[in-house]
This record gives sequence, structure tokens and C-alpha cells, in this order.
Amino acid sequence: MVVGVLVGLLWGTLAVPTLAQSLRGKATADVDLAARLKEVEANPKLAETLYKSGEQVAAICANCHGEGGNSTKPDIPNLAGQNPAYLLEQLRKFADGQRRNDFMEGMIKVLKSDEKVGMVLFYARQNVVVHKSASSPALLAKGKDYFNKICWRCHAEDGRGNEKFARIAGQQPAYLNTTLKRYRAGVGARTDPLMASSTKLMTDADIDAVVAYVSSME
Repeated sequence: MVVGVLVGLLWGTLAVPTLAQSLRGKATADVDLAARLKEVEANPKLAETLYKSGEQVAAICANCHGEGGNSTKPDIPNLAGQNPAYLLEQLRKFADGQRRNDFMEGMIKVLKSDEKVGMVLFYARQNVVVHKSASSPALLAKGKDYFNKICWRCHAEDGRGNEKFARIAGQQPAYLNTTLKRYRAGVGARTDPLMASSTKLMTDADIDAVVAYVSSME
């Protein structure tokens, strides 16, 4: 049923803002998604059932985020390999309006809680397809040095993040570049004090170097 609804949304892309607004009052029952994820992860049989449901949902998401969560569009992030708790929290933020994108809000609001949990379980199991950077060794070295001084504290030494911070290893370069510059400038609906502080003194050259290095991480 959900696949049919989502396909309808995709065909109606031009009407997405209107659709999103009309769907805002139709959210599923208020569920503690983080608690539900832990419950599901403790039950392998249930986790496998929801995984299969999530795989169906992800087939629709592939139109933007790529097959298995590996985006083919430079300005749209990979979802493959993300920590499920982190990704679920981002879904909640889109549903609550803390992150804004009319299309994403419309998509998420028609999903049941267990479909959301299943979807993040699916993406968490997918491998990130890393496209090796064509950047110069000097630029990569500069990016690695900056990452090892600043970024690893939240995103981990391997860039794979955790429950609270995103996996950025192997992420789309253009998406990373835009996101870092938005945090630095303090523009857009998505804000984070830690990221604002970490990017405040970054030059464009620093950002280019970090993006080159991070996007090439496996």
C-alpha cells in the first residue's frame, strides 16, 4: 500500500508542496522511534521482517538517493551505511519540521513508524560505493590533516559517525561542500551549534580539502 502512495507522490512532483501541506495532519500515531528501533534490534525475526518492508520503501527513495542508498546526484546525500539511530532521528526531524524539504516531508509523513524503522535498517546494511577522488595528493593530505584535528571528534576516526553524528565517509562531494558552507554561513533551516562552531573559521580552501579527503574515505 505504501509503495502505491509513494509512487503517486513521485509522479506528482510538481504538486509536492501542496501534497506535503495536505499530509501534515495525517501523521501516524506518535511513537518513540528510538525506543522502537532498540526493540526491533533486540528481536532478529522482527528486524528481518521490517528490513524487508524497508527495502520496499527504499526502492522508491532510490529515485533520489540511488540504488541501495548510493546517490548518483551530487547534491543529494548517500544514505547507505548510515547509523540507523542517526538516520531515524533525521526522519523525525523532517516530520517535525526541524529539517525542511517539502518533498521529504511529504514522503516521510505517509510512512508508518515500522516502515521508517525498516527503512533505516535497510540503509544501515548497505555498502557505500566510494568514488576515489581525482584531487591532488597535496589537497588530500591537507584535508586529512584538518579532519584529524577537528572532524574526527564527532564523526569518528573512520568518518562513519555514530548514533548522534552522521557518517560522512564516502559522502557526495557537492553535498558536503554545500552543507559545510551553509553551516559556516548560518543559513538554512538546518542548524547545529557544534557544526557552526567547527566551520566558522574554515576558508573555502579548507572546505575543498576536507571534502576531497572525506568523500574518498571508505
